[in-house]
Amino acid sequence: MTASIEQLLEQLYGEIEEAKPMPLSSDKCVIDRDRILDMIDDVKAEMPAEIKRAEDLVANREDYIASAHREAEAMRKEAEDYARRLVNEDAIVREARQIADEMLADTEEKCRLLKNAASEYCEDALRRMEDAVADAYDEVKESRARFRSALGAMMDPPPPRRRSMYDAAADEEDEY
Repeated sequence: MTASIEQLLEQLYGEIEEAKPMPLSSDKCVIDRDRILDMIDDVKAEMPAEIKRAEDLVANREDYIASAHREAEAMRKEAEDYARRLVNEDAIVREARQIADEMLADTEEKCRLLKNAASEYCEDALRRMEDAVADAYDEVKESRARFRSALGAMMDPPPPRRRSMYDAAADEEDEY
């Protein structure tokens, strides 16, 4: 089982710290050269693997950050698109309501104009009919008067007037 560089360096540090001092020197010590060299060789051997792992971790970290940036950018774009669609839908709805309101107002105006035109037409037709009926009534009265006058000329003395239950002509003469 191989030790990590950190563990190897801790062991190396411990060996040097626990080394016996040299006589007459406080900063020099006696160490087991082969043992220390073996430890340094182990550190050297582990170094490329540790550096590779560190590089991999950094690369993975950078990939993760780049992926997070891409994902965040995609989410931002999606949110912008969604907001744009909502704004467009809102604009479309407002425009449709405005068009509907205009169509409704136009239709109501056309209905009002059509109603007025129909009322005027009916009023005119009834007035003409009333005039035609009045003219026909006047013509009937005039024809009747001429008939009486012609009948009266043929008969010298007029026959006595008898009233039936209801005589419209007598009522008319009484009115005038």
